[in-house]
Amino acid sequence: MKYDFVSIMDRRGKDAIAVDGLGIGTAPGRPREGFDAIPMWVADMNFPTVPTVSEAITERAKHPAFGYFSPTEEYFHSIIRWQEIRNEVTGLSAENIGYENGVLGGVISALNVFCSRGDKILLHSPTYIGFTNSLTNNGYHIIHSPLYLDEHHIWRMDFADMEQKIAENQIHAAVLCSPHNPCGRVWERWELEQFMELCRKYNVYVVSDEIWSDLTLEGYRHLPTQMINEDARQRTVALYAPSKTFNLAGLVGSYHIIYNPWILDRIKKESSLSHYNSMNVLSMHALIGAYRPEGYEWADELRQVLTQNVNYACRYIEEHFDGVRVSKPQGTYMLFIDCTEWCQKHGKSISELLKAGWDVGVAWQDGRAFHGPCHIRMNLALPLSRVQEAFSRLDQYVFHL
Repeated sequence: MKYDFVSIMDRRGKDAIAVDGLGIGTAPGRPREGFDAIPMWVADMNFPTVPTVSEAITERAKHPAFGYFSPTEEYFHSIIRWQEIRNEVTGLSAENIGYENGVLGGVISALNVFCSRGDKILLHSPTYIGFTNSLTNNGYHIIHSPLYLDEHHIWRMDFADMEQKIAENQIHAAVLCSPHNPCGRVWERWELEQFMELCRKYNVYVVSDEIWSDLTLEGYRHLPTQMINEDARQRTVALYAPSKTFNLAGLVGSYHIIYNPWILDRIKKESSLSHYNSMNVLSMHALIGAYRPEGYEWADELRQVLTQNVNYACRYIEEHFDGVRVSKPQGTYMLFIDCTEWCQKHGKSISELLKAGWDVGVAWQDGRAFHGPCHIRMNLALPLSRVQEAFSRLDQYVFHL
C-alpha cells in the first residue's frame, strides 16, 4: 500500500482521549500492570491521516495572520467534487452547503426548525449515544423503533413498527443514521425508499447523519438519502464531515447539505443564534487537504484495511468465542458484540466481562449506552497487528474461564 496503516502510533500525551482518557468518567478502565492499552472504544482511528491534511494546515500556518475569513471557492468545490465522485451526487452547488461545528449540533439545529422542544423524535435502536445525549439535553423525547436481526443475521428496519409509532406519537421528525452506528448497516435502496415513503405519507422531516458515508466496507456503497427521489431531496437535511474519514474530530468542522430553500433559510438562522457556529480557518484547509486526489487514494486503502480487520475479528469471534454473537458490519469500523449467551452460560454480568477486557488492555466500550443490554462496542480502526493482539488477549484471559 502507498500509505501507512501498519505502524503503531504512540498517542500518549498527544491530546487523545482514546488513550489519555482511560480510567476517567465512563471511559474504559486502565489496564493492570504488565499490559499496555489497546484503544478500541471512542470512534476515532489509530492511523496517521493522509499527509495532505498536515501539509495544507502547515502551509496555511506559515502566514502569520488568522483573522476573520469566509469559506473559499476551493472549499465548496472540494465538497462538491467529493460528493460527486464518492456518492454519485448530482445537482449540488455551493448554495446547498452550510457549515456546522459538528454533526450533532447540526442535528439539533434541524430539529429546532422542524419541531418544538418536548416533541417526540423517531430513532432506531440500538442508538448512537451522541443522539441520546444531544436530543435529551435539548428537551426532545426519543421514540425508539428497534432494528431486528433477520434470518441472515443482518440488522433490518421494522417498517410496521415505525409506522405505528409515527402515527401514535404524532411524530414530525426522524433521525436516520446512514451508515448505521453502532450496527454497521449500509442501507440498501429499497430500505431507504420504504423509509422515505413512510416519512412522505406522514409528513415527517428527516435528519440524516451520513458522517460514516465514506467508510463502507468492500462490496458496499453508500446511497445518500437525498438521492432516493425528489421528495426525499426536499424533506431531508443531510450531515457530513471529513472528521470520521480522516480522523480530524479534534479540528472541529462538519457541513450540511440542504436542497429545500425553506429549510435552508431557517437552519441558517437557527445555526446563527448562538453566534458560535463558525468555521475554523485551519479546519477549512484540513478539509481541502483531505479532499485532494491523495485523499481519494488514502480513503480507498483505508476501506481495504478496515475490511480486512472486520473480516479477521468476525471470523475469530465465530471460531473461538462460543456464546458471543456479532452481525458482520457492512460499514463503519465498529463491532456491536452481543455477549448475552456467553454471560448466561458463565454466570457473569456484562460489567464483569467489560472489566476483564479492560484489565488486560482491551479498551472496549460498554454497549448499554447504545441500547445494547448485554453488548460491547469495539473499534477496529487500528493496525491489524493490534487487532490480533487484542483478540489473542481476549482468547487467553477473558472468554475462556
